[in-house]
Amino acid sequence: MKASTLPSTGPNWLGYGFAALGAVLFAAKGILIKLAFAEGVDTLTLLALRMGLSVPIYVAVGLLAYGRGRQKAVPLPAYGKALLIGMIGYWFSSYADFKGLETLTPQFERLILFTYPLFVLLIGAILFHVPLRWKSLMAFGIAYLGLVVVFLADFKTGGGDIAVGALWVLGAAVSFALYQLLAGGSIAILGAPLFTSVAMTGAAVVIFLQFLVTHPLSALMVSGRAFALAVALAIGATVLPSFLMSAALSRISAAANSTIGTLSPVVTLLLAVSILGEPLRGVDLLGTALVVGGVGLFTVVDRRRR
Repeated sequence: MKASTLPSTGPNWLGYGFAALGAVLFAAKGILIKLAFAEGVDTLTLLALRMGLSVPIYVAVGLLAYGRGRQKAVPLPAYGKALLIGMIGYWFSSYADFKGLETLTPQFERLILFTYPLFVLLIGAILFHVPLRWKSLMAFGIAYLGLVVVFLADFKTGGGDIAVGALWVLGAAVSFALYQLLAGGSIAILGAPLFTSVAMTGAAVVIFLQFLVTHPLSALMVSGRAFALAVALAIGATVLPSFLMSAALSRISAAANSTIGTLSPVVTLLLAVSILGEPLRGVDLLGTALVVGGVGLFTVVDRRRR
């Protein structure tokens, strides 16, 4: 083998960079949503704009993947399953997440969503009889202790609205965990780009129908600033980070990618303080440390199990 073709034994800095940038862009999602809400845009209108702007890109990528030929032998029911997974899983996850942000701070919303891998574990145990380990349950407890700490502090000022918002985002985390579990088999058949294209299209169909039932088309005529925020949300906090994460996973391990992903709630906290003017409270720092620590422990335990 020629020296130039030898695999690199050093760290893949490009992969780490992709993972870090993807985590930062994902972290900005809640900030952009709150800014759009401040412009008078409601949840369904913002969701419709987000999907309308992002889905054409996913579809284009999916068509390119289909054109390579490998997926042309895939049976039609596989596409129907992917469409249904997107309709049920990703649609509700997105809708519930946006609804939660109507009352929650972006940093609290991000912390709740960040615990979705733990729900993957629990749902896997319930539906697919995956054995539970006490260390994984301990990780779950640590992470949710952090959420309780932040919830109690926010509940003192926000009352019932905080509880409702937390339940919405908790539902989003559970729904996304279910989406992840159901998606695995379809991704193996269709490939990640084509599956994502079909699933996102399915989610978009439900969101557009929900929007049309409840809103006139004229509601999409938002202010220039609101539209710019929707573009940033669709491209900068949805499309780009999803491709960056895929690019990272092609260069570094899933464990390394997950570890770097712990940047996300920390960055959200810093962005909320610097852009939205949220106070930097000790309780937020403690809650973030507990959640990141709990999910980090779960990642280590899960890696060792494999």
